Amino acid sequence: MIALLRGRVAHIAEDSVVLDVNGVGYLVHCPARVLGRLPRNGDAVELRVVTQVREDAITLYGFLDASEQAWFRLLQGIQGVGARSALAILGVLGPDEIAQAVTAGDRTALTRAPGIGARIGTRIVSELKERVGGLPAVQPMVMAPGRSGGGDPGGDALSALVQLGYGRSEAYAAVAKVQERLGDAAKLDALIRDSLKELAR
Repeated sequence: MIALLRGRVAHIAEDSVVLDVNGVGYLVHCPARVLGRLPRNGDAVELRVVTQVREDAITLYGFLDASEQAWFRLLQGIQGVGARSALAILGVLGPDEIAQAVTAGDRTALTRAPGIGARIGTRIVSELKERVGGLPAVQPMVMAPGRSGGGDPGGDALSALVQLGYGRSEAYAAVAKVQERLGDAAKLDALIRDSLKELAR
């Protein structure tokens, strides 16, 4: 199995790159975000590779870092998510953004990827929520705002920000950061006020 390729960029297409490794051109499929970060034609690059072997094809998928590669493998463990869908998700969201969306329960962020509907987004969130912290280069939230209601200021602040029109992932990150700074005793009005300042930056 090919796990790593080091060579020169020969050609970048819409969804793949041809990597020249000592005169042999390897066609490697990559997420759009990876293709956008590749150097110019003729420049050297190293790609981490996932090789998939099927009856009719051997396909290479390339990534620039371990976290992208880990998420690609992890996403395909979800029913209904194949290689194409995993590439689509990694094409619009970086590893930390996926982790944030999963931690926040934000299926809407995942559905920004072409071909990912609400059902698949919900399945990804529910199945991966407990596994986010174990991935390389992914920092779990220090303090997780809970569900709204029941006297939970973090959850109430999160709900308020979402109702104001902020995305659940970005609101979650702002509230978590403010909670870390202000501590467990922070009041709801302070959480909302400081989270709005955080979102305005």
